[in-house]
Amino acid sequence: MNWINCPVDVISVCSAGGQIQPLRLRVEDENHQLLRIDITEIVSQKSIQYVGIEAQVFVCKAEVNGQQWMLELKYTIRSHSWCIMRRVY
Repeated sequence: MNWINCPVDVISVCSAGGQIQPLRLRVEDENHQLLRIDITEIVSQKSIQYVGIEAQVFVCKAEVNGQQWMLELKYTIRSHSWCIMRRVY
């Protein structure tokens, strides 16, 4: 499964203070089936700025097909889009 820099659908929650937290994501697998991935824990979160693009990066523990994975998700603020940056080993 090659999901590097792959755009994904994300269900997230925003606090009253404006903090965003991803809860679940959906990605298309190699068989063009939609795969639901539940985020079980957010390990770390940081704000980044790269050539004028503001983003939030989340390192998350997620359950993928019954296995625990560590994923790095990026939320780009201006475009309101999510992507999987990489799988953390």
